[in-house]
Amino acid sequence: MTRVVAINGSPRKKGNTADLIKTAFEEFEKAGYKTEMLHIGDQALIGCQACFDCRKKPDNTCKYKKDVFNQTYAKCLDADIILLGSPVYVGGMTSSMKAFIDRACIVSKANGQPFSRKIGASVVAVRRNGGLETFNSLNDFFLISEMTIVGSSYWNQGVGKDKGEVMEDEEGIRTIRKLAENIIWLRNLIETQEQEPKTKKPKKNKS
Repeated sequence: MTRVVAINGSPRKKGNTADLIKTAFEEFEKAGYKTEMLHIGDQALIGCQACFDCRKKPDNTCKYKKDVFNQTYAKCLDADIILLGSPVYVGGMTSSMKAFIDRACIVSKANGQPFSRKIGASVVAVRRNGGLETFNSLNDFFLISEMTIVGSSYWNQGVGKDKGEVMEDEEGIRTIRKLAENIIWLRNLIETQEQEPKTKKPKKNKS
C-alpha cells in the first residue's frame, strides 16, 4: 500500500495548513493510500548543531533525542510520498519546519540519501505575502534530497488568515486537489513500471 506522510509545521493542529493537507488526503484516500499527518509545529525542535555525529554513526538518527525529530524522520523513511506544510511566518516557513528539514538533510546525506526518488510536494497557507518564497524554500529540501517534486495548476498555496478561512479560497483548494491527482498519476506510473517484468536483451549471434 502506498504511504503518504505529511509534516505539518503550523503551531495550530487544526489551522489552515492542516486543512490544506486534509484536502490532499481526501484524494489520496480515494485512491486507497494510507495517510498520516505528523504535527511538529507546536514542538520545540532544535536546529542542526553541525556536530556531524550522524556521519560517524550512520544509523538514520540524529544524536539529539530530546525532541520529536527522530520519530518524525523515521516515518518519512517508511513513506512513498512526503508532503511538507507550513504557514508563512515573517516571509518564510515556521522555525520548527526549518529545524526539521535542516537536520533531515544532514542525516539523510550521512546515510546515502534514503529519500532519493521518493515523491515530494509542499503546501503553504498564506495570509498575504511570502507564499511563493516559503513554497520554494520547502521544495529546496526535496531537490537536495534527490526527490521528485510534483506540481499542480498553480503554486500549492491557500489564502486565509483565521481558522478555516483557507477553505473559502476556491482556487487554492482546486490547486491542492489537482496536486494530489498529479501525485497519484505519477505514483501509479511508478508502480506499473516496478511491476513489469524486466526483459533480457537478446544476445547477438557471433558470426
